[in-house]
Amino acid sequence: MIKSFLILISFSIFLHSSQQIILVVSNDFNTSYAKLECFEDGKTIFKSINVNIGKKGLGWGLGNITLTKNKLDPIKKEGDKKAPIGVFKLSSVYGYSKQNNFHMPYLHANKKLICVDDSDSKHYNKIIHMPEVRPKSFEFMKRDDAQYELGVVVEHNSDALSQRGSCIFLHVQKSKDSGTAGCTAMKLSDLKKIVSWLDIDKKPILIQIPKSSSKEILKLYPELRSSEILKSD
Repeated sequence: MIKSFLILISFSIFLHSSQQIILVVSNDFNTSYAKLECFEDGKTIFKSINVNIGKKGLGWGLGNITLTKNKLDPIKKEGDKKAPIGVFKLSSVYGYSKQNNFHMPYLHANKKLICVDDSDSKHYNKIIHMPEVRPKSFEFMKRDDAQYELGVVVEHNSDALSQRGSCIFLHVQKSKDSGTAGCTAMKLSDLKKIVSWLDIDKKPILIQIPKSSSKEILKLYPELRSSEILKSD
C-alpha cells in the first residue's frame, strides 16, 4: 500500500514538475509530417512549426510515462525508421560550434563524438567519444552536412533495451519533404529558437503522439488546453 502511494506521488510530481513542454502531434501512425508547439507554464511560446518525423511514421517508444496503446499499434524498434511515441526528458544540446550560451548541458560534436546504435554494444544508445574498440554500428555526431549542426538529445529508451531504438534527437531537416530515420527534424532557424529557449532547470520534455492520443495527453497535461494541434478536427 505504501509502495503504491509513493508511486502515485512520484508520478504526480513528474507530471507537474515540467515547466517547458515541446509537443509534437501527427495525424496518424503512418505520416512523416507533424506539427510542433512549445509551452511554458501553460502558455504558448512560438507559433506552431512544421516538422518531419520518421519516414515510416510513429511507433510506441520507451519514455517516462506509459500511455494507452492498442495491441495492433506499431512498436518502435531499431532501424524501423519510425519516430518514438511517448513522453521523454530532454537532457542536453549538441552542435558543431565549440562555443554556446545555452541553458542546457552542451556537447561539442567534434569528429570523435559518436552515438552507438549497435544493440550488442555496452555503449548502445549512448553518446560517447570513440573508444579504442569501435562499435559495429554507430553514427558520427559531426557530419559532412548540416543536419547535426544543432540538436537536442531525446531520452528515449534510457535503459538501452536491445533493439528498442537509439540515438533519437531533434535536429535540422535534410529538406522540407524528407522524413527521418526516427528523429524529429525542422528548419535550422526554428531549431535555434527552441534551443535558445530550453532551460534544464525548467525540466523540459518532449511529448510526441499521434492525434488519437490527444484526449489522454490533455487529461495528463491540462496546461496544454490552449494547444491548436491537440484540438479535434
